[in-house]
Amino acid sequence: MDAVPRARAQLAGSIALAFSATAASVALMAVSAWLLSFAAEHPPVLYLEAAAVGVRFFGISRGAFRYTERLVGHDLALKLQSALRLETYSTLARTTLLGTRRGDLLSRVIADVEAIQDLVVRVWIPFSSSAAVLLAATIGIGVFSPGSALVLLATSLAAAFLVPRIAQRASARADAAALPLRGDLADSARELSRTATDLLAYGAATGRLARFSDIDEKLRIASARSALVRGIGSGAQVLAAGTAVIGALVIAGHQVVSGTLNHTLLAVAVLTPLALHEALSTLILSAQTRTRAGAALQRVEEILAAPPIGAGDLSDAAGPVPDPSLAVEDLSAGWPGQPPVVAGLSFTVAAGEKVALVGPSGVGKTTVAATVLGLIPAEAGRVAVAGRIGYLAQDAHIFTTTIEENVRIGNRDASASEVVDALDRAGLRLDPKRIVGEGGEALSGGEARRVALARLLVGRYQVLLLDEPTEHLDGATAAALIEDIWTTSRALPVLVITHDPALVGRCDRVVTLG
Repeated sequence: MDAVPRARAQLAGSIALAFSATAASVALMAVSAWLLSFAAEHPPVLYLEAAAVGVRFFGISRGAFRYTERLVGHDLALKLQSALRLETYSTLARTTLLGTRRGDLLSRVIADVEAIQDLVVRVWIPFSSSAAVLLAATIGIGVFSPGSALVLLATSLAAAFLVPRIAQRASARADAAALPLRGDLADSARELSRTATDLLAYGAATGRLARFSDIDEKLRIASARSALVRGIGSGAQVLAAGTAVIGALVIAGHQVVSGTLNHTLLAVAVLTPLALHEALSTLILSAQTRTRAGAALQRVEEILAAPPIGAGDLSDAAGPVPDPSLAVEDLSAGWPGQPPVVAGLSFTVAAGEKVALVGPSGVGKTTVAATVLGLIPAEAGRVAVAGRIGYLAQDAHIFTTTIEENVRIGNRDASASEVVDALDRAGLRLDPKRIVGEGGEALSGGEARRVALARLLVGRYQVLLLDEPTEHLDGATAAALIEDIWTTSRALPVLVITHDPALVGRCDRVVTLG
């Protein structure tokens, strides 16, 4: 709440507007009941005008109050949602996403953050305003029929708080389980979308689809249980409303017979509970929403409270250095929580040097790269980078946009001419406005690597880290790409992770792991 200015005042205003809208609905029923009862006696029409004006006022004002409450309440909810999402993004920017379940993380950042909106609009405002209206209606009925007021108070408390609380507890496990299941479903859907071709090629699609269906079925069962409890609870609320109506009819009826109550108020005592209980009928859903929102926000809190891994986003260097270099001294590297896979590693890469980092698969080359980039902390030793470091990933992601926008990932402020220059230096002479398709499907493997290289060039990085730059490329394309890289990075220190003997042969020195 503190992240949004005047949030508490806006919440109080939303509750007041919701109270006014609900109170207008209840008052509309009460005034209409009295008007019809009194009009049945055929009094002079002037006697009915005040009540008729009241009916018009409450009928119009309830819509106006409700509309305004929706505007104010949703404005606050969206502000809180934006503040929470920005805080989540800021937290993620200070850490690395390596090793996380991306589908579940996406579900947390998008769907779970939105739970703050449900908490405001569907929990805080309805419960607070309903409690105030319940109290006001009870006092109003109690003025002329204390017995009916007591019955109304008891049934309203049951419908507004007791039944929703029981329903919330009955469906708590299903409601809380639905959130992790949605994360699992998102993970499974992401996996299927990214690996569909391989799964079909190797005949493994059936098992993965069965797993997806199994998660979906568990989610359906949890939702069905929640709906069943909500239905039973709604039935209990209907019984409470019926009890209030029958109780008022019996008690107020006896008052009319005994002469202690004007007969025109009998309809008010009997029909007002219907309007009040109708306003309370949504509170079971509000109670269940409270469980789901609490579980969702707990998942967001896990992101916010998680200790950072690595440096996250690298801060921009203050400016270029005259002598860029990379130095690794007695480095021990490994993934957090795991034993080191590399120990005692030392090497330097001076300006203009090309050094190959080689070794069998699984020996820790990518771990060293992640440590050099600051994505994971060093277990021991030191990594010193002089100059801004840039990374050419083995499978650099190509976004579904233009070539120009893909290149600008390396420098968001790059001008059109700088983008063209970077593409030219990377040896890629394509229209910068060309759409590359989903995942760069309109580009060849070599073209995709050159787009990724252009990102480095447009960013004016002074230290380059290349991870398998020739992987999956034919010999001629790989040789041309390396020639362009060597040409454009003639004065820069370059560390190359590779299994390619031809590329190793073009490096000045070789550092072997394992």
